[in-house]
Amino acid sequence: MPASSESSAVSKKLRVYVPATVPMLRELVADREIRALNDTAFAVTPALREAYASGDDEELAEVAMAEAARASLRLLAQEQEAADLRGSDESDSAPAGPIFRRAVIAADVDGATLRPDLDDAVVRLSAAIPYDRIASIHVDLAEAESEVSKAVGVIDAADMGDTDAEFVLGDAEDHQLAWYAAQELPFLLDLL
Repeated sequence: MPASSESSAVSKKLRVYVPATVPMLRELVADREIRALNDTAFAVTPALREAYASGDDEELAEVAMAEAARASLRLLAQEQEAADLRGSDESDSAPAGPIFRRAVIAADVDGATLRPDLDDAVVRLSAAIPYDRIASIHVDLAEAESEVSKAVGVIDAADMGDTDAEFVLGDAEDHQLAWYAAQELPFLLDLL
């Protein structure tokens, strides 16, 4: 395996972007920490820098965050699938489905492992992220919900190269995620 494909640990603090959903944000507030699904997050990695001929750290961070936002769509698709399965059980009083807002948690962590074999910006986290390591939270505004809902339904097709699905996905990704300080998260969640 080429050296650039091997996993390697990052010894210094690294800003990572963790894909999330609104229920995951609620768990973060309740538990005061979050564990990324499969310990997977996104960051500005050496492989990501190599993949772009130009771009400063801020632009590359936007790329990593966009990858995390796309992964958030996949998490929303899983929530939708679970809601659809629950829908057949009439005794269930759980909400009908997900809140169609992408969410990304930006945090500073130690001990991430580079995973260029998965994708240029992918890192594997070694532990849960405590609340005090969270730099910011990024969440779609209400006006994005319609496009995000449609994108959730076609995310797999878009990944497989379906041009119509990619167009729908692009409509959702045209919405910028709103920035919130970590201490604002409980108040944001009260409004959802």
